[in-house]
Amino acid sequence: MNPADSTAPALAAEAGVRRTVVILFGGRSSEHGISCVTAAGVLRAIDRTRFDVILVGITKQGATVLLQEEDLAGYALEAGALPEVRDNGTRVLWPASTATRALTLIDQHGALHSLGRVDAVLPMLHGPYGEDGTVQGMLDLVDLPYVGSGVLGSALCMDKHAVKTMLADAGIAVAPWRTVTRAQLEHDPFLVERLDEGLNYPLFVKPARAGSSVGVSRVTDAAELPAALETAFAEDRTVLIESGVAGREVEIAVLEGRGAERPRTSAVIGEIVFTGREFYDFEAKYLGAAGVELALPARVTDAEFAAIREAAVRAFEVAQCAGLARIDFFLTDTGPVLNEINTLPGFTPISMYPRLWEESGLGYTALITELVELAIAKRPAY
Repeated sequence: MNPADSTAPALAAEAGVRRTVVILFGGRSSEHGISCVTAAGVLRAIDRTRFDVILVGITKQGATVLLQEEDLAGYALEAGALPEVRDNGTRVLWPASTATRALTLIDQHGALHSLGRVDAVLPMLHGPYGEDGTVQGMLDLVDLPYVGSGVLGSALCMDKHAVKTMLADAGIAVAPWRTVTRAQLEHDPFLVERLDEGLNYPLFVKPARAGSSVGVSRVTDAAELPAALETAFAEDRTVLIESGVAGREVEIAVLEGRGAERPRTSAVIGEIVFTGREFYDFEAKYLGAAGVELALPARVTDAEFAAIREAAVRAFEVAQCAGLARIDFFLTDTGPVLNEINTLPGFTPISMYPRLWEESGLGYTALITELVELAIAKRPAY
């Protein structure tokens, strides 16, 4: 595919006008460390001729603290040693009302300081309490612009059962599945013996509301189901059991359109190629574990690309997404089957989402600028 085939973003920032952006990261989810690494990558790449940056970290306990650039200098993807936002005794207060967009700092001695007016928030949060509409609702409450989907789109795409139900109703192909809660299993202990009815092995057992393959197991036999369910229930009280789909695992990047334009997609897709690993788990996705390679761009026909692009744009619109999303598909003999919509995808310089845009002619720094400008230009939700 030629990158020129993509609708390239036209950056609309006014010349000479500097904006103040909050990079928000960390959080209470199990993906806390990945979020920290993402924030460090964005900090290094953001255009400092356009943007001033305020670094706001959320600790694993939910404290919102002010950090300095040197705090992020050592953040890196290292197995067993992922970075963490530490509580340094500061607290960042969001605007008290829609009358102001100024942030306030409580320092270690309890004194108040203004951090000045903020033009937009760039949430680099993954998983619950960040990607699920929680933070988005807080920012909507005080009318503070932010990058990415709103409350509905974020919450819907975080809930794999809810989004699959909506996508299937819209005629978008998804993998067959069923959903079970821990309460249902406690009420009917023999239910576990029927969970695979109508589904095809291998099965994938996953939490309904968790991200980046956390808590996911591949099951090849019914005897493996109880252990897989316990792994998934450790992340969420609702669990999906999905049929395995025979097809290539491919991903495409989607970017909100300007004004009344439809969403744009990357001019290429990427493919997850398995060379020994059974599925694309957390270690393979973020920590470089062996057994998986990324093909970028993937070799697909024009017809296959067109089908993936159309399904991705339609899914982005149906799910009420905004800003950005990475949409994952199984490319089967009968067409694309949507696997997952990620509204805050991995965003390190080596992550698939920015790499797809890089291959399409839009660099990492320009992509960050476009996302911030989209957030600032966005019409009010109501």
